[in-house]
Amino acid sequence: MAAVRWLGLRAAGPGPLLRAAGAGRASAGAVRSVLAAPARTGLAWRLSRCGSSAAEAPAAKAEDDSFLQWFLLLVPVTAFGLGTWQVQRRKWKLELIAELESRVMAEPIPLPADLMELKSLEYRPVKVRGHFDHSKELYMMPRTMVDPAREAREAGRLSSSAESGAYVVTPFHCTDLGITILVNRGFVPRKKVNPDTRQKGQIEGEVDLVGMVRLTETRKPFVPENNPERNHWHYRDLEAMARVTGTDPIFIDADFKSTVPGGPIGGQTRVTLRNEHMQYILTWYGLGAATSYLWFKKFLQRTPGM
Repeated sequence: MAAVRWLGLRAAGPGPLLRAAGAGRASAGAVRSVLAAPARTGLAWRLSRCGSSAAEAPAAKAEDDSFLQWFLLLVPVTAFGLGTWQVQRRKWKLELIAELESRVMAEPIPLPADLMELKSLEYRPVKVRGHFDHSKELYMMPRTMVDPAREAREAGRLSSSAESGAYVVTPFHCTDLGITILVNRGFVPRKKVNPDTRQKGQIEGEVDLVGMVRLTETRKPFVPENNPERNHWHYRDLEAMARVTGTDPIFIDADFKSTVPGGPIGGQTRVTLRNEHMQYILTWYGLGAATSYLWFKKFLQRTPGM
């Protein structure tokens, strides 16, 4: 029987076997196709995504470059604006200096008793007549003597040879107005602050004085507080000075002609206004020109490597 079955298969030839083998191979191929399909799909998705990212990158870079270009343009524009503003400030400062010089050089006028009127007269020369009350002197210290010649010689030096001392502020009763004001008589060296050391300079009787009106001032940073108990005044606080001496809050700096032998040296009004606007103009315009050139080279000429 086994031989018969074998002979039957042989008689049938290789066709059934080949068909069976072909069917097996077809089934295996179908399985491989099913298993490989997700891998091919994922690969195609990744390739398409990479292609879209590569297309989006130049667009994003172009957008960033455009933003950077206009943002950096603000630097020269701002510098130019600040330079122009300093031109206007310099013009204003020159006008203020000219007005101050004309006020300082004006002819002295009688001192007005109206405090409101005095507020518009700072640095204006005024004339008064009366007598001093040396028993209530105040001392503004430390101070150095105003000496334009010495200051010109020492300009730019790190140290100064000026001697330290004080300004002597003395109550002055105005005969014509019937009020008592404060007069900065001038500078004395530290060893002459004590009035007993300069008795010859303590003027007695009525005198005529010319001085510049000065207004009260606020304490600047790093300036110590006034110390009325020790009679050390570091800045002009007219209200406090007037309370201590019983005078009106009116203050003048006596001119140099008021100086007497052995007394304080008058003319201690420092009339200066800083005018450094030309330096600021050159700085801002120079910065604007430099950054404009760099911006032009970077974004218009597209210089390689920048």
